[in-house]
Amino acid sequence: MKKQLSLYLPVCFACALWLAFACKPYEKDLLTDVSIDFDNPEIRSIFDQQNRQDKDSLVLWFAHENPAYRYAAAQAFASVKDSLYIAQLTPLLQDPVDAVRAMTAYAIGQCGAAAGEAPLIAAFVQTDTAGEYAKSNRAILEAIGRCGSLKTLRLMATVSTYLPTDTALLEGQARGIYRFALRNITCAEGTTRMTDLAAHNTYPASVRLVAANYLARAADIRLDSLASLPLIEQFRQEADPYIRMALALALAKAPNLAAQKALLDQLAVETDYRVKCNILRTLSSFDYAAVQSAVIAALKDPNPHVAYQAAAFFVQNGIPQDATFYWRTAKDSIHWNAQLRLYAAALRHLPAYQIETRNIINWELRKRFIEGASPYQKAAALKALAEYPQNYRFIQRESYLSPDAAVRTAGVESLAAIAQRPDFNKLFGENARRTSIELALYFKQAIQSGDIGMAAVAASALRIPERNFKTALGDTLQFLDEALAKLSLPKDIETWQELQKTIAFLQGKPVQAPPTYDTPPPIAWNILEKFEIEPTAIIRTTKGVIRIKLLPSVAPGTVANFIRLARDKFYDGKYFHRVVPNFVIQGGCPRGDGYGALDYAIRSELPPLSWEQEGLVGMASAGNHTECTQFFITHSPALHLDGNYTIFARIIDGMDVVHQIQPGSKIESVVIQ
Repeated sequence: MKKQLSLYLPVCFACALWLAFACKPYEKDLLTDVSIDFDNPEIRSIFDQQNRQDKDSLVLWFAHENPAYRYAAAQAFASVKDSLYIAQLTPLLQDPVDAVRAMTAYAIGQCGAAAGEAPLIAAFVQTDTAGEYAKSNRAILEAIGRCGSLKTLRLMATVSTYLPTDTALLEGQARGIYRFALRNITCAEGTTRMTDLAAHNTYPASVRLVAANYLARAADIRLDSLASLPLIEQFRQEADPYIRMALALALAKAPNLAAQKALLDQLAVETDYRVKCNILRTLSSFDYAAVQSAVIAALKDPNPHVAYQAAAFFVQNGIPQDATFYWRTAKDSIHWNAQLRLYAAALRHLPAYQIETRNIINWELRKRFIEGASPYQKAAALKALAEYPQNYRFIQRESYLSPDAAVRTAGVESLAAIAQRPDFNKLFGENARRTSIELALYFKQAIQSGDIGMAAVAASALRIPERNFKTALGDTLQFLDEALAKLSLPKDIETWQELQKTIAFLQGKPVQAPPTYDTPPPIAWNILEKFEIEPTAIIRTTKGVIRIKLLPSVAPGTVANFIRLARDKFYDGKYFHRVVPNFVIQGGCPRGDGYGALDYAIRSELPPLSWEQEGLVGMASAGNHTECTQFFITHSPALHLDGNYTIFARIIDGMDVVHQIQPGSKIESVVIQ
């Protein structure tokens, strides 16, 4: 018999909801099919209402006899995320069709409001020994993690009697505890439970993956030596690279010699570059001398992601005695991105008295900037130069005049990194105040330039509290409002958001919500109608060909938008401007720096799909319903993205190409078939 979750259940309230719902007339001839058929005009109407955010019309579908319509309407609210409609959604938690219940639980969880906790708990079917409500019970547990309290987390975490065969309940419990952690709500009981789930092969892989990701990502947990032993043993024998890479990050929270040895041993034999990258990230938690040789060896790894991650280790953890070694190694035949990170490590850690060496490194880096083969190489050179803050004038002069948006934005990012250094006053000494004023004027100039990428980064930099830029700027803050007024929404939403935060910070005003802008483009059903099966897109890049299967049944508006852009050849010649090793590659920005968009935004489409595998294709955004042209592809599972980023396609061929993409790799063409 399955064991049930013991939570404080308002039973009378649950019964009342059930009785109210059970009296619906369509109960007599119960329909159970919830398939979504876009040839059905009613289904299209629901998706159109979702696209228009016509919430009151969506609510009317909740009472329809067809469960597919109830299901689709509930799913719409998962994308809308409006907590004011939790009361209207609540009766669907007692729907006679389990899939509708599950979708409703997900939609309520998506709202993220405390008001959702009580109805979710009430809807959990504790007597479901036959698994009739397995889907909804699973969804309820995860949804509680999105909106519940610490008290509920402790109750959820202490349930340890689910059997290894109770997959749905175990997945719900693990995902619920993980969702709590993403809200920075953790407890010792939750960590103990997730450690047990992650460390034993008797549990389903889908459960262990979530548990391992919790241990990797929960910000405020630490594993003591005893608790880490089963994880260390599991890490050594783990066959699944998805779980292995998460366990590697988890072991950073147990910085003992046994964990260190396990990580170094695995790094020496690991064949999956993604696991190597994660191991290299963890080594910052251990003694530099003990791990140094392993990181040096990783610099020579043929995979550029691994070499870059090794170089990044030395930027963060290097020592003055090795600074010239970083510089010499940067001249070796390794990928340019790793080379420039090593230059950064050399400049950051070089002792102050080695003036001549610093001058040579500076000269070489400036030469690398001038001769950079792409805007992204130039941008990386600027960020390396910023490790010697006295380069700030060169960085400003060269970047602000660049014809490439990626270089201009990187220049402001480099200046912001200088302004944010904790040793700023020590580095500039008696000139610290004057330099702060100079940087403030540079940031003001960037905002006044009208360049949205420069303005967004500069606005964020003005909020660095240690620099007290408000005093440096004096009473001349009108330029912020003037810059704000020139922006076009929704196109410039990210810059608008940053300027609003800065105005609130410097002028003591509340942060304003974005003004209402035009309704997004309608879903182009005529585009989707031309395909009898799910269409594919052939993305030709300078690294090879990537084939993706588009998913109109999941995200019709997004897929139609992507197809239209591809047919208009919008993506041809665009760069992959952002690459994070073992996370994502991102492209499709018309500016090439991540701040570009067209003069419209499409809606987020967020059904309960999980980022639990590699090769999923999603839309970049600056918040709900701000998507436009930029998309990304995952290197590996990214569960923390669930419910917040639209998945509209998956890789069916060319994942090896995805793993080769570097900043500046170009999209040559996108062809729809």
